[in-house]
Amino acid sequence: MKLLKGSVVRAEAGRDGGKYFAVVEADEKYCLIADGKSRKLSAPKRKNIKHIRITDSMIDLNDITDKKLRNVLKQFSSAE
Repeated sequence: MKLLKGSVVRAEAGRDGGKYFAVVEADEKYCLIADGKSRKLSAPKRKNIKHIRITDSMIDLNDITDKKLRNVLKQFSSAE
């Protein structure tokens, strides 16, 4: 599955391993991810795509705030 803007991913490596993020931007090797708490939409984290797992879910990032993003991603972490 290809990474698109708004894809929900789970970090598998690093200090944020196990947390869910939304993809803000992506290219062939890296993507920018945000969760609205530790990584705001205004300052996303650059992550190697080898270190994330893509889920089947998408989030519409148009006109979304950090608070709304946190609430949406909270559903994914509580589903486990």
